Amino acid sequence: MAETVLYVCTTCRMEGDAPDGPRAGARLFDALRQSARPEHVRIEPVECLSVCKRPCTVAVASEDRWTYVYGDLDPAESARIILDGVGLYAATPDGIVPWKERPQEFRKGVVARIPPFPPRAA
Repeated sequence: MAETVLYVCTTCRMEGDAPDGPRAGARLFDALRQSARPEHVRIEPVECLSVCKRPCTVAVASEDRWTYVYGDLDPAESARIILDGVGLYAATPDGIVPWKERPQEFRKGVVARIPPFPPRAA
């Protein structure tokens, strides 16, 4: 099974974040790291996913699969939901989880769906 990478924007800031405290994105990353994750899933922090108006934001990617970007995730409550959704994604051959099988947060929080990188021309 190909590795799936969950990128977590650690610079996402939510209204009410203390200026000198950890940002919501960093809190989400910590919660995800502390949770049991599906096999073949790697969690990576990233500085910015440029979806600042929809924090907290993650991206899910894997070789030869569609990449998804999700926003509007709760830093305290979403870790298990995100990892369940990533597990569904990892189990597909192309990254496309049927709409009705996706967690509600992924259905309403989808920001982008990006096609797989095309293979190199021979």
